[in-house]
Amino acid sequence: MTTTTATGFQKFLVRHDEGDSWARAVEALLPSVHEVDRNALRIWFAFFPLALARALEESDDPDALARRLLIQGNYLLRDQIDTSHTFLYGHRFWPEAKRAAAARADSFKGDGVDLAAEILAAAREAAAAAKAPESLLVAITAVAYMTIRQAGLEAFRAAPGEVSAEVKSDRRRPDAVLRERTRDNGQGPLGFLRTTDKQWTVVWDEHRRDARFKMMHRQEVASASPNDTRDWSQVDPRCTVEEGPIPVQCRSASCGTCWVGVLGGAEKLSPVGERERKVMRHLGYTDTDEAHPLIRLSCQAQGEGAVSIRIPPWNGVFGKLLRAQEAVDAAGDAATDNDAVVESAD
Repeated sequence: MTTTTATGFQKFLVRHDEGDSWARAVEALLPSVHEVDRNALRIWFAFFPLALARALEESDDPDALARRLLIQGNYLLRDQIDTSHTFLYGHRFWPEAKRAAAARADSFKGDGVDLAAEILAAAREAAAAAKAPESLLVAITAVAYMTIRQAGLEAFRAAPGEVSAEVKSDRRRPDAVLRERTRDNGQGPLGFLRTTDKQWTVVWDEHRRDARFKMMHRQEVASASPNDTRDWSQVDPRCTVEEGPIPVQCRSASCGTCWVGVLGGAEKLSPVGERERKVMRHLGYTDTDEAHPLIRLSCQAQGEGAVSIRIPPWNGVFGKLLRAQEAVDAAGDAATDNDAVVESAD
């Protein structure tokens, strides 16, 4: 999104690009988000990182940059405005959140507004329209604001604002969804005797009863994916006939193709090893010291219980490029500071 033709509202969103303003806003919002969407909100922002969007936005040749970053799949938010967030419980309130965000863009004044407070105000209006608890609207409203930032207000308005058919037919309450995320498989009457032959369920789309596969105890999630024997290459070009719904290339924490978000059961996966941590940072997916983060390489994450995951629509390698750009920016800032010191001395 270019700021030369941007509205005051869009310029307000762009002003929060610098530093970690968006990350701080998300952290400030989390206590107001219903538990069913707290992990989902953090995962969504990891799936659609502003840093990558800005790099493509500022590039003279975005397609060439995407190829250089080895990006595969659907990585542009403007191409999935209504569908990028179907794994949020709040997606069922997307029409109300979308309308509230667009209406506030029209009436925006912009004087000393805090980003988190602005999102909360829009969520409050959306909740009133949906006749639903505000806590269920906060996450999806935050998604709407970042979608405007990355896709632009015009494209945001043009999207139909529809709820996916699968989510529309899912009538479960938030507490039921949370219970299902933490429910481990029964292992039979002699289950207490089972060790390595225990089986766990991996759910990769909570709205579909067929979107799950079995995983043996301590098996890597990616290694269990082929237990879903359908030909996923017809659905996602990144998949192969043999590998199931999770795209896999290397199985050695090198390519990053198999990254996933963990909606529920992160603590039931093996702790992140040093190699996985370094590779995820190199790829740009996440940079955290958490032992059980919400973003994992599924070829390294071993299951010790049932988990609910979400497969990102793209994969690539952009962390190294962004760190190089940060180093250039830091060098430029240092040079500016030195010039200022020299001028002051003169």
